[in-house]
Amino acid sequence: MKQKFKKIKNELTINPISKKLLVVTISCLLSILFLAPSTFGQNIVKAGDNIPRLDAKTQAVIIDSVSNALNEVYVFPEVAKKMEKLVRKNFKKGNYKKITNLIEFTQQLTKDLQSVSKDRHLRVRALPPRESGETTKPSPEEERKQRLERLQYQNFGFRKIELLPGNIGYIDFRFFADATLGGATAIAAMNFLANADAIIFDLRQNGGGSPSMIQLMSSYLFEEPVHLNSFYIRKSNETNQFWTQSWVEGPKMVDVLVYVLTSSYTFSGAEEFTYNLKNMKRGTIIGETTGGGAHPVNGVVFEKLNVSMALPFGRAVNPITDTNWEGTGIEPDIKVPAKDALVVARIEALKKLKENEKNEIKKHQLEWALKGLEIEKEPVKLDKKSFQVYEGVYGPRKIWQENGKFYYQREGRQKFELTPMGDDMFLLKELDYFRIKFKRDESGDVTEIIGMYDNGRTDSNKRSEK
Repeated sequence: MKQKFKKIKNELTINPISKKLLVVTISCLLSILFLAPSTFGQNIVKAGDNIPRLDAKTQAVIIDSVSNALNEVYVFPEVAKKMEKLVRKNFKKGNYKKITNLIEFTQQLTKDLQSVSKDRHLRVRALPPRESGETTKPSPEEERKQRLERLQYQNFGFRKIELLPGNIGYIDFRFFADATLGGATAIAAMNFLANADAIIFDLRQNGGGSPSMIQLMSSYLFEEPVHLNSFYIRKSNETNQFWTQSWVEGPKMVDVLVYVLTSSYTFSGAEEFTYNLKNMKRGTIIGETTGGGAHPVNGVVFEKLNVSMALPFGRAVNPITDTNWEGTGIEPDIKVPAKDALVVARIEALKKLKENEKNEIKKHQLEWALKGLEIEKEPVKLDKKSFQVYEGVYGPRKIWQENGKFYYQREGRQKFELTPMGDDMFLLKELDYFRIKFKRDESGDVTEIIGMYDNGRTDSNKRSEK
């Protein structure tokens, strides 16, 4: 059968009056497994919910329903047949006979199906039964409103946007919301960091989401439209291509250094974003190998059975590799434990920026930030006894120990905890532009405190009392 191709350029247009996003996207939820159920409005039954006992007849109907859906839609038809064969065989042998709880049965079905497919997107789940007085389900308009309210409460996945020392932008976001809903928030985030010299996308806790948001955010990183990814849809034998947009609201960041942080939790749509940038050599990946899920998913609900299914209906096809990350995950360029990835990325960015910087003041500030991060990565140890040589009053400045910690305070201002850097130097955890250094006389006694600033300025005070 001849395969059909459809190029989805997804030109994003912002009407300056209505601010409505016009985006075309395929219907899929790329991470039902890892995203919180509330993200997409599907309630999942929990242990303790009042659910009826499960009999063999109902088990058989569930297996029939799941098998039919697999054979009709699942991305690999031959694998669908193998999965059906296994669960029917297990049912016939009585392997499910002792399971009378719907939660346990759907969990076992998922385990059995995944044992064949190795597909971590594929899941069967129990839904809570309708209450006896419950009315019909909400209208599509009401469902959309409820979903929008949930996404707004979660800020469309965007948890933290920050400009770090060294003019490094940082975005921590937990899922890729559909751009028709979360696009304005994404645009605001990217515009906030428009003047950064490097940008870090933190996907360590990102379980996936919509390709339309991947497309929107990626569009800020390329001058001309580029082919990001394609999805082959088994049922229609159609391939949908996703390209970056030629225009975005606000400036593009085509020369900005890009870093992507990953963990073993990074999954699905978050992996697509990572895989795209890695293969186009547009970003450096730092962290752990990702989860390995490359199949777009639709949610299927067998309403009368109180069962839902995350059903992969296609597969990703990268235009450069002609394959995807399914089952293997994405190997980072710099492999480190996820907890260390942010510090490592910041150090890498600062080193690169320093290498290319011609302005001496900026170069000093980059070196300043770099030294602070290196200390954070490998702290200098200093015990109470060793710190005693610094304690005292230096004009309006005071140095002392309190509850096992070291502190600095200028008269009339708040106190700050000190972190030793070695060579009689300390940084202040909450003042990234200021550090102090102690000066000694010929006999080694501390006689002076010097205030140091990231722009090269200094001031000092003699020690007035110990």
